[in-house]
Amino acid sequence: MIYSENEILQYIEENDVKFVKLTFCGLDGKLKNISVLSSETAAIFERGIRITAGKINGFGAACGRDIFLFPDAGTMTLLPWRPQQGRVIRMFCYIRYADGTPFECDSRYFLKKAMKEAVSKGYCFRFGTSSEFTIFKNDENGLPSKIPHDFAGYCDIAPDDKGENIRRDVCLTLEQMGIHPVSSRHESGFGQHEIDFNASSALKAADTFLSFKSAVKSIAEINGVHASFMPKPLRDACGNGMHIAFNVFPGGDFFEERFTELEGELESAAAGVMKYIREMALFTNSTVNSYKRLGEFSAPRDIVWSDEEEDQLIRMSGGSGDSPIELRAADCACNPYFVLGLMIYASVEGIENKLQLPEKNIGIERLPMNLEEAADCAERSEFLKRYIPKSALEQYIIEKRSEWKEYSAAYDKEAFEDQKFFYSL
Repeated sequence: MIYSENEILQYIEENDVKFVKLTFCGLDGKLKNISVLSSETAAIFERGIRITAGKINGFGAACGRDIFLFPDAGTMTLLPWRPQQGRVIRMFCYIRYADGTPFECDSRYFLKKAMKEAVSKGYCFRFGTSSEFTIFKNDENGLPSKIPHDFAGYCDIAPDDKGENIRRDVCLTLEQMGIHPVSSRHESGFGQHEIDFNASSALKAADTFLSFKSAVKSIAEINGVHASFMPKPLRDACGNGMHIAFNVFPGGDFFEERFTELEGELESAAAGVMKYIREMALFTNSTVNSYKRLGEFSAPRDIVWSDEEEDQLIRMSGGSGDSPIELRAADCACNPYFVLGLMIYASVEGIENKLQLPEKNIGIERLPMNLEEAADCAERSEFLKRYIPKSALEQYIIEKRSEWKEYSAAYDKEAFEDQKFFYSL
């Protein structure tokens, strides 16, 4: 259910809501929030609430100016894992300056703008995600270990699959939040699981993805285990990826018969994503650990497409189903607002320029080999500069080059990755 601001104020009064979490996304895709007493909600709807940009990595573009969170009332949801007395609700927020101007590093606004531009050109996108994570045992001190929660395989059942009840609790929790998973299962790796979601608008898909990650981490902790979305948590096992399926429909003031015309343009949309994927890689694969996953266990490295289930970058299902195009390179460390927004822009350019897919299963380029090469591609990219605000792109590249420098200087690189990603992703 989508609430208006007045309906939220009424909901707070009638449902013993004591705290409101105002949630936003950093450049790196990590959720952050500030909690306020519910009695402050009406005032915050009107004037927002100030946060300190200088304390958030990548938000240096504010240059000392005040920035404010403004809640999006349509995203209000109850957090089911919090107490039922003195309840807690959450809303995603946009970030603005004091004069109401959007903050350049607000990735959620970036995606909203991409959606509007696509509709203005006659295209509407829908996205669905399939995301993997690995569950690990905690040690005797209650701290996460690198021992998988089970040793089951693809689609195995209990008792081999020891995460069955955790996945069930996650799905039921998401349903209480108004989010409806399609399916869940044990994946190929030890302790590895996947939950899939139907296609929805780009903004809802990105919000759903972040809500899903938060629910998985919280439910795992309640069950005394550790869930990690780290792209490659175990060196000799399957990594955790995120497959992004999408479709293009007529949008704006277009007649229904235009849909037939669009069906012939899906390949051009996919070709657009393929054309710019090396430049987008710093966003789809945003950590040094991300590049350890690519090229292994069916995770793509070559920029190829196919209509079969292989290790291709793009899978085309021949126009069938709700989401006939699937990008298979991304991982769950990404900022979904940037990734989906860039996919929209790349697809629209592909359609407008009538780009053609190369020959099936023939790759002439590869994804970047590491984070440094990805940063080089992003820095040279005219495509990224067309759409991402200059200050935001510069800040993002600075952050990623700093990460690469720290990694390169680390004596024990595996320990560096574990410390930086295993516990937090």
